[in-house]
Amino acid sequence: MITDIRQIKAMHTHYSRIFLLSHMRAFTTLAGHILGSNPAINGYFEMHLSYADSSVLDHQLVELQKHEELKDNSLYLFDKLLHNDYQLSLEQLSPVTLKILVALREPESTIKSIVDLFEKRQKNHIYASPEEATRYYIERLEWLADFCRRRDQGYCYFDAQLIQTAPELLLPTLTDWLGLETPLSEQYQLFSQTGKARKGDSSRSIHSGKVVNSRTNYTHIHIPRQLLKTAQTVYQDCRQQIIKNATYAITQ
Repeated sequence: MITDIRQIKAMHTHYSRIFLLSHMRAFTTLAGHILGSNPAINGYFEMHLSYADSSVLDHQLVELQKHEELKDNSLYLFDKLLHNDYQLSLEQLSPVTLKILVALREPESTIKSIVDLFEKRQKNHIYASPEEATRYYIERLEWLADFCRRRDQGYCYFDAQLIQTAPELLLPTLTDWLGLETPLSEQYQLFSQTGKARKGDSSRSIHSGKVVNSRTNYTHIHIPRQLLKTAQTVYQDCRQQIIKNATYAITQ
């Protein structure tokens, strides 16, 4: 166990960072497990950290080491940010090298998946409401589009559903973008936090250890027509803006 703060600071600058910027129910747990199973990458779950300055990089390293050992000769630490509450001030994270991934999933299946998830957890949860789930989705996409528009940092965009529907297309491209010697694989490891609450997807499918292209029936969930139309317009506009500003984009 590392306790000397000087050792921690030396280690945090040794590692580059991969940040996946997305939203809830966009297959980000699957993406994190695929990335975190690569020998060059440490981390796979959502750490719920706000990266306002470089001191948080020390915290990230410590939090990860509470659950997993760092891999020998690894290059990256991974985290994902899915909520507007968590900052990512890239200009404050110097001199660490950053790789930014951005992913969006289309609105109808995303919103219904959010509602379904929170209905099962707690019937009166705010996101068990289609209206509130849609509000979260719209606000998150607008934040992501604004973030991408205002930053000089290059990033790679991909349509989130590709990780489930076309991993053979997506994963080789992400491998190249990240400069990985070992290709990303559809097979992934299970870790100490796999399936745990607040660490990502807690469904049985994440325990399969491989990409499974499955569909869930959400016919019991109704999104008001006008609300869905608004979400679709926001998705199309934000996706177009994000792709336009991307260094590289992988789309359907």
